[in-house]
Amino acid sequence: MQPIRVVFLGTGDAFSAGGRNQSACLIQHPQVTLLLDCGATILASLNKYNIPTDPIDGILLSHLHGDHIAGLPFLFLHSMYIEPRTRSLSILGPEGLEGRIRQLYAAMYPGDASTPLPFDLVFTEVQLRQKYSVDILRIEPFRAKHLDNPPSYGYTLELDGRRIVYTGDTAWTDELPVRAKGADLFICECSFYESQASSHLNYPEIKRRLADCGYKKMVLTHLGREVLEKSRELDLKLAYDGSVVML
Repeated sequence: MQPIRVVFLGTGDAFSAGGRNQSACLIQHPQVTLLLDCGATILASLNKYNIPTDPIDGILLSHLHGDHIAGLPFLFLHSMYIEPRTRSLSILGPEGLEGRIRQLYAAMYPGDASTPLPFDLVFTEVQLRQKYSVDILRIEPFRAKHLDNPPSYGYTLELDGRRIVYTGDTAWTDELPVRAKGADLFICECSFYESQASSHLNYPEIKRRLADCGYKKMVLTHLGREVLEKSRELDLKLAYDGSVVML
């Protein structure tokens, strides 16, 4: 098996708590590179860590909130003017993603958006109980409890004999420990500590219900102010911008 490098490019919440970048995680394998979510700060992250954009084969979106998709117009511009791209780019996510992304691009850069990109965007709307692929990477969506219309998804990713589970933004669902069991890496959102929310997890709940459900590694991300203020007291591993997990 060849090594898999998971780079956490953005580990903050929608408010960039603690000065952290917004949601983005890069999965690098010698045969395929996938970007998980694409927050507005994506170019700052990629440039800071000297990561080129052209090797990115696909972008997988958990849902269509701005802190998960607002970096796409900047990525398009970068791929036109700074690091010219010619090969197609796959973008997968919930229903309505193409219309939302093109609308966002047009709102931010109407002149550029009116000109065809020099590379193809290939949009795929994912559905439950279906499997998808980007090169050798296999993708299976599962329902997250965050947005209803359009829906939010978590994903199980299978790559070169290893399994990565990404919750995206979600409150508790009984599917989380089922998906996490046996995962080589379980990437779990952790937006709060004391606060209760109908669309996010908090640290005590994660520790009580997910800390021992059979994964090999777990990393918490999408971290809010409450979690960061208590970070020195916490036992579970927190991601930080620029952290890397090798599989």
